[in-house]
Amino acid sequence: MTRYQQIFRTIYSVDFVAVAALLVGCFFPMTWELEMPAVFWMKQAIEYLLYAAFYFGNVHFLFPKLANKKYGFLYFVILCLFIYLLPIFLRWIRNITDLYAALDKVYAAVGQKHYSSDHWDTTIVIAISLIVVTLSYLSAVAKKMQRNQLAYETLERERVSAELSFLKAQINPHFFFNTLHTIYALMDTDQPAAKSSIYNLSHMMRYVLYDTRNDRTSLSKEIGFIEDYIALMRVRIADDVQIIVDKQVSMPDMEIVPMLLLPFIENAFKHGISALQPSYIFIGISMTETGLKFEVRNSLFEELGKQLDDDQGIGIANTRRRLDLLYPGKYNLQIERDSFAKEYSITLTLMK
Repeated sequence: MTRYQQIFRTIYSVDFVAVAALLVGCFFPMTWELEMPAVFWMKQAIEYLLYAAFYFGNVHFLFPKLANKKYGFLYFVILCLFIYLLPIFLRWIRNITDLYAALDKVYAAVGQKHYSSDHWDTTIVIAISLIVVTLSYLSAVAKKMQRNQLAYETLERERVSAELSFLKAQINPHFFFNTLHTIYALMDTDQPAAKSSIYNLSHMMRYVLYDTRNDRTSLSKEIGFIEDYIALMRVRIADDVQIIVDKQVSMPDMEIVPMLLLPFIENAFKHGISALQPSYIFIGISMTETGLKFEVRNSLFEELGKQLDDDQGIGIANTRRRLDLLYPGKYNLQIERDSFAKEYSITLTLMK
């Protein structure tokens, strides 16, 4: 349960507390030794039904419709009128039913004196009205906060889904077309490599088209997709580029967000390889006691430094937003740039 959900559940209990308090207040006189007259219970029913009607009317109608900049003053006036008019109305009820005379008879029958007065009853009604207004306002605010939070989370999920679709769209035309050109060139020079590339490409296309439809996929499928991507990239780069993939043997499987790891590897191939200088890419995937550890290290070239920071900054920011929404409080992302060692590294830990 998230922190927001805990807050909402706590404040939402105000409804239950309010209803319970109204029921206790209405029927509490039943615990008295005196047998109250029918007009008293009629007054109790009218009074507490009005409290309940205003409570839920404020929560579900008045606050949602009027608690805004346009009608805020009208809303305040209605609250004040309720607190002002309810005691007057109940005093009228007491007068027309001759409630005090009926109560005097009940108390006199047991040898007691009835001490209630209009002033005392009015004070009690105003106090209860203030409590009802306050509790209904808190409940209405809590419900509004929850609606806003749910709307925000829905928009975030839609945005993340759109980002994933955009990422898939980027891979589909750009990467696939370039790979097809590479395979076409290999057909005359290295047919076994061309066949292997077509096989890897078909695996990637199947994964992108079918396995990324759901919110989660298995880690083994995600790793298989990464391995196919790396195999295709090996065909397109020079032989002297070092690509090291360190994958834990017999690694347990787990569910993961599809294509969450690819942007880090893409950036490594895009910015960590030079046609003129020795370069390398290291990719490490392992499972620790706390969860999945994913690491990417690549060569850092100063002439590409600004472009790397700009491109990585946007990509990392988007990935962070996905992680914040999909793995709230369950991930750790460390990014380091070592100018002395000329290395750029990213370490992502996804907790179980």
